[in-house]
Amino acid sequence: MTDEGEINIFRALDFIRDQAPAYAQAKAQRVYLENFRKSKKALLMRAAELKGHKTAAIQEREAYADDGYIEILAALQAATEEEERLRWMIVAAEAKIECWRTIEANRRAEARTL
Repeated sequence: MTDEGEINIFRALDFIRDQAPAYAQAKAQRVYLENFRKSKKALLMRAAELKGHKTAAIQEREAYADDGYIEILAALQAATEEEERLRWMIVAAEAKIECWRTIEANRRAEARTL
């Protein structure tokens, strides 16, 4: 039986293990979208050039205004949010483990002094 405030080290470890694949997938999605955004911009700039926009500045403006580019930005936002949510949950579990380690070290030190 554990107290309500007592840290359950095994739950924290299980949480990290269980969330690692989701975190990895979220990070992979974010990195993919960051790189795809660059490819999409290049494709849109080329399309703008074919429509007669000669300068790179105008091509870039057209690319940034494209609905497809804006959709990628929204997906990148969602992917980053999910990655950060999972990362901070894992960091919190790691902090619980560190607290547990400190508590246990203090208990051992106290037991030696008695």
